[in-house]
Amino acid sequence: MKRTAWLSLGSNVDREENLCAGLDALLDVFGQLVVSSVYESAAVGFDGAPFLNLAAGAETDLTVAEIATLLHGIENSRGRDRSQPRFSDRTLDIDLLLLGDLAGDFSGTVLPRPETTRQGFVLGPLAEIAPGLCIPGSHQTIATLWQGFPDTGMKPVAFAWRGSNLSEVHGAKAFQNR
Repeated sequence: MKRTAWLSLGSNVDREENLCAGLDALLDVFGQLVVSSVYESAAVGFDGAPFLNLAAGAETDLTVAEIATLLHGIENSRGRDRSQPRFSDRTLDIDLLLLGDLAGDFSGTVLPRPETTRQGFVLGPLAEIAPGLCIPGSHQTIATLWQGFPDTGMKPVAFAWRGSNLSEVHGAKAFQNR
């Protein structure tokens, strides 16, 4: 059964290179992606270089466990060090935020991911590409949640991927693997 997987991507180490590689890997797997603008935001929970963050969506029939394994593999391929503290520098962080209307704990992967509504660097980019989406169990749209969110200090930044500046046009950009 096809569902939309909504993802959050971030990096504060070799940011552009790692995010491009992550997007390339996701496009290779899913064949099609919807991608937000890229935003710069301060590190949260530790003193570190600023992060670049974006959101992406893809149709898939993969299970939660299969997606989690896939995302960990992509992160690992970019040198993700899982021995570091939870709040630390990241070469590449890709989180599954939502998968269709699934809600609950799926072998350690909690959906919807709690950061979806708690962190501006997650919610803001998602609101750009899926404003009408409701989080399972809620009647509020992502756009409504984002409108009520406090100022995060995030700012869109120029970011080139596959010949497009992702932050040039506000809104979802669709890419297909050719």
